[in-house]
This record gives sequence, C-alpha cells and structure tokens, in this order.
Amino acid sequence: MSTYIVTGGAGFIGSAFVRKALNFNDKVIVLDALTYSGYRQNLIEVEHRLGFEFVEGNIKDTALMASLLSKFQPDAIINFAAESHVDRSIESSKEFVSTNIVGTNILLQTALNYWQKIPLEKQRCFRFLQVSTDEVYGSLRSGEANEQSPSNPRSPYAASKASADMLTRSYFFTHKLPTLITLGCNTYGPRQFPEKFIPLIILRALSGMSLPVYGDGTNIREWIHVDDHAEAIHQVLKNAIPGDSYNLGSGYRIPNLEVVRALCLAIGELAPASPSYDSLIEYVTDRPGHDYRYAMDASKIEKELGWRANIKFGQGLVSTVRWYLENQEWWKPITAGQYGLNRIGLGNGS
Repeated sequence: MSTYIVTGGAGFIGSAFVRKALNFNDKVIVLDALTYSGYRQNLIEVEHRLGFEFVEGNIKDTALMASLLSKFQPDAIINFAAESHVDRSIESSKEFVSTNIVGTNILLQTALNYWQKIPLEKQRCFRFLQVSTDEVYGSLRSGEANEQSPSNPRSPYAASKASADMLTRSYFFTHKLPTLITLGCNTYGPRQFPEKFIPLIILRALSGMSLPVYGDGTNIREWIHVDDHAEAIHQVLKNAIPGDSYNLGSGYRIPNLEVVRALCLAIGELAPASPSYDSLIEYVTDRPGHDYRYAMDASKIEKELGWRANIKFGQGLVSTVRWYLENQEWWKPITAGQYGLNRIGLGNGS
C-alpha cells in the first residue's frame, strides 16, 4: 500500500485518479482549494472509504504543504492542481501564472525539502508526478509530437503548463528530486466541469440552446476517456523511471464539428427531440490563436509500460452522455449559479 498526496484531487481528472488509487487500496490525501472547477461532489462516493482524507487548501500555502508532508509521510505527490481552461486564460492569464507556475514551483520546493530529510530507502521510492498537457507542443499541421518534441505553447494556459514542466525537470536535474511528467491529450468523461467542450455541448443541447462551434469546425483534437487517463497516470507512477516523461494519447483525432455531430447523435438516441439536436449547431467567431491540430505519439508508454487506451471514442461519448442525463443533481447547481453554459475567451484580458 502506498500513500499519496493528490493536489487538485477534487477536479475532473484528479478525482478519477483518486478513485483508481483507492481501488488499489492506496492511502490518498486530497488537497484542493475548491475553486470553481474543484468540486467536492466529485469525491462524494469515496469520502467514507478507508484510506481517504480531504484537506481544503492551496498548493501555494507552504506551511500547510509542509505540515501535510510531515504528518502523512507520502510516497508520492501527484500534482493535478491547475487552472486549465484555454478560454479563461485568454480572458485573464494572471491566475494561470499564479497557480500553474508559481504554485508548482512552491510545491516542488516544499517536496524537495521533505524528500531531502526522509530516510534513503524512502527517498528511492518517492515520486513527484506533474500532470501536464499536449498543448505544450503547440499546433501541428502534420505528424505527431513525441516526448522529445520541443515545447511551442500558443496560449497563456499552454505557456503556463510548459513552464511548470520545465521547472519540474529542473528539480530532477539540479536536485535529483525523482520527478515524472505525464502529458495528456484532450480528456472527456463523467464529472467534467460544464465549461469544457464536450459537457458544454451536451448540456446546451439538453437545454435547447445553440451549440457553438469555433470557426469552421475543422480544428482537430485527440481525445482520451478520463478513466484511461487516470489508469495511465497510475501506471507511470508505479513503473516509470524518475526523470522521464510520457505522452498519454489515444489515436482518436477528430475535427471539432464531427465531435459535435457525434454528440448530437448520441444525445438523440438517449433523449430524442424534434427537431434533431444537430439543427442547433451554430458557427461562431473563432478563438484567438486557435491551435489547428494536436496529435501525440504515445508509443513510448505502450512499449515501456504496456499501457494503451482501451475505451473507444464512440463508446465513451455515449457513456458520457448517459452519465450527464442520469446525474442532473451534479451539474444543475453549477449551471444555475454564476456559470450558465456561456462561451468565454474572446476578451483581451491580461
């Protein structure tokens, strides 16, 4: 049994990892600031599980982090804590710099202080895993990005994550802190905050609202189900060599318009409506600096760790639509509040 501190563990991917780790009988301490997308409801089904603890707090709180490390003596820190929406970073990049760069640096320094003081045997087993994104590679007209590809971030969000990755690598090379980095493609599935593309389309369709598609809808993204993503992170944490990084891709690369149409079809099968949902599709002004295409070479993790994505995209979409239909008590309080399924990201904020 391992003990993990999971920062940002009440978020979408973080909570999926928490459920995965608890199923392996690991002890999990979640630290989450419960900002807008950190949602305590994501953890409700595990709150009474043996080995689970929740602490509300911020990774920038050095004293809190130090006390948690001293109290729980973790075998790993998995950092999911991040501001993660590209459109929000276009509106204002301040919180992205503060959390994703400054926060990660504070977390790394606190982890280093802890790691340097624990027994040598425990030092060898310790890991700091930074959860990152394929967006750090930037837009690709052709080909695939592998782990040796240069960073070329094109949004404030991607730039902040690339900076955090570089800081993480620097702690490995400078201080020998045993770090790992995972770079995931676009992730979807249950419990994703409604501002993200797939839940936004689902919930707007169910509400009879227009379905906004940026530009002409030809921009391509690679998609992975959240359960596959969580499984991959767990594999890297357990089996990877410190200092390494792994792309977590699926090979499902689909234009945005096709994703919307597939969602309309899935929603129509589970919640029929007339006229059909695809009549709600509306082409809207493109996002500033909209990356055209993401594509990842994920062969390294398959060859070295034996992991590959298992959930087919069509199957995953249907199960995701079904989850949102069956769990309206999860999303209705969100959409009834300050966030109301609105499109953001066209401002010129700093």
